[in-house]
Amino acid sequence: MKKRTWAGALVVTLAVAVTATTWAVSAQRPITLAAPRGSLGPAATAVPSPGRPAGAAPGELLHPGSPVASTSPSSQPNQPVLPDLVPGQAPPQFVVFSWDGAAEDSNKLFSRFRAVAQANDASMTFFLSGIYTLPASRRMLYQPPRHARGASDIPLLKNAQIAVTMQEVRQAWLEGSEIGTHFNGHFCGPSGGSSFSVQDWASELGQAKGFITNWRTNNGLLSTPPLPFNVSKEIVGGRAPCLEGQKNLIPAEKAAGFRYDASSPGGLQVWPAKMGGLWSYPLQSLQVPGFRYEVLSMDYNFMFNQSRVTQGDPARFPFWQKQTRDALIGGFNRAYTTNRAPMFIGNHFEQWNGGIYMNAIEDTVKTVCGKPDVHCVSFRQLTDWMDRQKPARLAALRTLEVGQQGDWARLLK
Repeated sequence: MKKRTWAGALVVTLAVAVTATTWAVSAQRPITLAAPRGSLGPAATAVPSPGRPAGAAPGELLHPGSPVASTSPSSQPNQPVLPDLVPGQAPPQFVVFSWDGAAEDSNKLFSRFRAVAQANDASMTFFLSGIYTLPASRRMLYQPPRHARGASDIPLLKNAQIAVTMQEVRQAWLEGSEIGTHFNGHFCGPSGGSSFSVQDWASELGQAKGFITNWRTNNGLLSTPPLPFNVSKEIVGGRAPCLEGQKNLIPAEKAAGFRYDASSPGGLQVWPAKMGGLWSYPLQSLQVPGFRYEVLSMDYNFMFNQSRVTQGDPARFPFWQKQTRDALIGGFNRAYTTNRAPMFIGNHFEQWNGGIYMNAIEDTVKTVCGKPDVHCVSFRQLTDWMDRQKPARLAALRTLEVGQQGDWARLLK
């Protein structure tokens, strides 16, 4: 049973419309698609970040552009108490539900899955695109690597859209979920992440953190509540758009103090290892009923392999929803009943094929998160747990193959 501390509720009522589209590739059928370009607003002049006012009293902002108030909690509330590995006993079963882009639009999927997490004693990871905190009117503040200033392959938001998204980010963190990064312009393909140098990724990461840090100044929203956390300390992991460029991304993340990366283009249901000094948490290949091959554990991959388009034949929606749900729960059961490898599921706030993937995810959360020894956690919470285990025990768990039953008395001594 998890033990959590209380955080107050914040109700968001403003409805906005924005398309938050990101992509991944199939393990068996690689394909690279460019996200649709959004309309970009007029050029803007950079807004400087003022320093902290001298003698700021408790409760005042550190500085007007900062998302952090001096009354912010010293540590994140509502964190689970997770059991360590015990000699001779099966490990806990971890499941991580993560979301790319993380904007609140008129479909209200961010708020929907915050509520799902709360109702099922779960934490999740929300990978926030830094450019989603920058209004379209100030797009020229963004200098993307290998692209024109102000360019982006995802649409920038309006001030009202940013305000409601940051309300969701604020409350998600207070409820115990994690805020990670999905970087900025979501460039894929030959001029995208796969072509970025270490320095390019460092620029992307630095700009993403800067946009989030100065979101109130850049949007002229200084009267809105600040974020309750320090961006430079709390963002410790990310997932690259299109799962591209991990080789050069990891050194940049490590230099920035990151602890994990979730950008691997594909993995298996085995215990994770470190890559370049960071924990690597890949999407995992799952068996889908009716498919002759496995598909990565992400909603986009199910959609592409089922319909090839974001809105396929509505008559097939019920079948595809059940097929997706059965694949996710089947993958969970494969790990839960054998090697207990952590399960990683990636998603987008989208309504592909009538929203069936959102329904499948919600059903999966409700089905698995309440089972004995199961902990639905964020990537950061899993990383905290991994870092405090004895390395020899984790190494022993990594000897288990997909679906291999663990001899816990022999492996965990």
